[in-house]
Amino acid sequence: MRKQSSGQAFRITGARQGLSEDVRGRQRRYVISMAVRTVAVVLTVVLWNIERPVAIATLVLGLTLPYIAVVIANAGRENAPSLPKTFIAGPTRPMLTPGADRAPAESVPERPAADSSAAPHDPS
Repeated sequence: MRKQSSGQAFRITGARQGLSEDVRGRQRRYVISMAVRTVAVVLTVVLWNIERPVAIATLVLGLTLPYIAVVIANAGRENAPSLPKTFIAGPTRPMLTPGADRAPAESVPERPAADSSAAPHDPS
């Protein structure tokens, strides 16, 4: 038999993403936010003598973005999605109770059982 190694894994509905995939995603978000911070700092330097209010805004962005990036990167794993309920509650059956509108059941007298120890009656 030949082992198939397509390298493709299918995601199970309701399962969390893998730990390595989660770490890779957090690293990607951190690197992107640090790249935005770098652009903000460079824009601050370039725009300082040209457009001071924009430079101050990019400076504030450059100062606050590292904190925000670390908080986002260190945020825990995703919450597990809620799974569909496996068991569906069936309809409830009403409890049988004696009703006032029903007549009581008639009692039928039982036939007396024949005594097997007694001798049979001989008419002769």
